[in-house]
Amino acid sequence: MAKFSKSRRGFLRDALLWTGSLSVGKTLTGCATLGPKEQRLRKPNVVFLLADQWRAQATGYSGDPNAVTPALDALAKKSVNLTNAVSGCPVCCPYRASLMTGQYPLTHGVFMNDVQLETTALSMAEVYKSAGYDTAYIGKWHLDGHGRSSFIPKERRQGFEYWKAMECTHDYNNSHYYADDDVKLKWEGYDAIAQTQDACQYITDHATGKPFLLFLSWGPPHSPYGTAPQKYKNLFKDRKLSLRPNVPADRRERAQRDLAGYYAHIAALDDCVKKIIDTLAQCDLEKDTILVFTSDHGDMLHSQGERKKQRPWDESVKVPFLLRYPAVLADKTRRIDMPFNTPDIMPTLLGLSSIGLPKTVEGCDFSDVIKSASRGHNEAALIMCPAPFGQWQRKKHGGREYRGIRTRRYTYVRDLKGPWLLYDNAEDPYQLKNLCNNSEKAELQRELDKVLAQKLEQTKDEFLPAGQYIKKWSYTVDETGTVPYTN
Repeated sequence: MAKFSKSRRGFLRDALLWTGSLSVGKTLTGCATLGPKEQRLRKPNVVFLLADQWRAQATGYSGDPNAVTPALDALAKKSVNLTNAVSGCPVCCPYRASLMTGQYPLTHGVFMNDVQLETTALSMAEVYKSAGYDTAYIGKWHLDGHGRSSFIPKERRQGFEYWKAMECTHDYNNSHYYADDDVKLKWEGYDAIAQTQDACQYITDHATGKPFLLFLSWGPPHSPYGTAPQKYKNLFKDRKLSLRPNVPADRRERAQRDLAGYYAHIAALDDCVKKIIDTLAQCDLEKDTILVFTSDHGDMLHSQGERKKQRPWDESVKVPFLLRYPAVLADKTRRIDMPFNTPDIMPTLLGLSSIGLPKTVEGCDFSDVIKSASRGHNEAALIMCPAPFGQWQRKKHGGREYRGIRTRRYTYVRDLKGPWLLYDNAEDPYQLKNLCNNSEKAELQRELDKVLAQKLEQTKDEFLPAGQYIKKWSYTVDETGTVPYTN
């Protein structure tokens, strides 16, 4: 298993080492606080709230009439809202690998689920750790590739020290995790609530001293949809939900049922968000903490007659992305419509934290855009499916490799045979009219195709058939293109 060398570790540590020395006092909340001088020296904490399969459209602040998200709606009023944040490779493991490395999937090699992220690139936790941070990870990991219930040893945790995680489980009410030892432990009740409580305790315990990087990675609202606590399911019991117009008539009954459970999970997570926000306030850490809420990808939920992820439509590729940092950003809503891709997250957070970027990072640091609330210069985000697998691979009309771009206004996608999809998302927000190869849009299609070609050139993506990438990385797949895994 590849590891970066001690000399490489040492160079990064020498270059990025945080040298602050803090003294602390106590407040009435029971959390420690810093004096004015120490506060000026302190780098920001980072609390990263990561949901699984939460599409961008499913929040109150984005206009969804079904979503019960008062905490997120309030947070949005004090945050930068990146309205065109996308999951560049919209499936669990590829997103998480790009999040941790700032690289594109064909660079780090995690372009499908249940394969291991190697450690040749510096991870976000390793960079923050070298800058003097404590690092913590709680919840779903899905980057180890050694079985979904297997113990993950310290050398494969990508630099995270505090650890209460499981590779992957969606059995939310019978959910296990590992800490330091190879002993399977169990979250009490609904795991997202228990994980949130643990994260709140971590914040309280680390309110003074070194800054910290904390990831809280929830499994919901990913299916199974009907397993949220009863009080949240009751919010949607017998409720007639508003369906997106792109849900076909023959899917509407099933969509009603699935969405009721989906929104119940979302309501539960919204309460979890409130607990995190309240804990940061109680510990006097609001101002000096970068708080991020986002998701690894969306969920089609029967839009376009499709389910789950991997697809190039907005319900799959667009994700919510709120970022609050009161010490640097004005305490008001800022909407930025610049396309923002998964590999851009790590460098942007490092930029906001005044930490240098490793040379292995491929994404862009857009911290200046966030600070200034400018429109931003990035014209498109690359979206891709290098190797379709599982249900997407099995579908008679799907299962295709694709590359595409999501701009502020348009979605343009090619498969291996040529141009496939073109949508004007301003005129057609539900992507009901495919304009691809429409003679009236020929010039627009040519321009978008040029932008896509530039993105592929920049990322050294030859757009090959899936089998060639699978062979290059020596992955073993079954008849559905899926890497077999054990629970």
